[in-house]
Amino acid sequence: MKRRIRGCSVIAAFFRDCRGIAATEFAVIVPIMLVLLFSTVEVCSGLAVDRKVSLVARTIANLTSQGASASDTDLTNFFGAANLIMVPYVQPAYPAPNMTISELYIDPSSGIARVQWSVGSAPRSISSQVPIPQSMIATDPTTHAIIANQYIIFSEVNTVYTPSLGSFGTMTAAITLSDVAYALPRQSTCVFYPSTPSPATCPTS
Repeated sequence: MKRRIRGCSVIAAFFRDCRGIAATEFAVIVPIMLVLLFSTVEVCSGLAVDRKVSLVARTIANLTSQGASASDTDLTNFFGAANLIMVPYVQPAYPAPNMTISELYIDPSSGIARVQWSVGSAPRSISSQVPIPQSMIATDPTTHAIIANQYIIFSEVNTVYTPSLGSFGTMTAAITLSDVAYALPRQSTCVFYPSTPSPATCPTS
């Protein structure tokens, strides 16, 4: 009987003993907290890169739309300036984004946007169709017919973001971030490159 009582006392004392419980909780919680911390850092970095990709798309569209013409030198400078926006995300770990700038002509008979010229990492084929928002097509307020001589500067940017610490949660090993932007020519109806479109179809506004 005494041995049984002594055994029960030992078991009860074992369950009452709280020594080392803090260390045990720490060992369980720390890995989870570290995963959450690194995941948060990677997600924030990815969002920052995505934001810069959007800024790059708008920047090259706006720069191109500000002139009546664009030369190869101009576009090279525009791409170079846009690369500076990606700092500090342009380095061996983060390659320079792929950038393409195109000018689209809206066919007034169909409302279809077709490529007039295209320059960059992945130039589009001349006369190929590009889907654009309906809101970008100007129409006559009375007849609702599509207004002639409409041109749009269209930019496309994409880059691959690779988490520096590998995969965490929903973050995969590599994510493609992309965006597009539209801008209307400001100095003339269209932007010549180097002599496209024909001057006869692109009067000065």
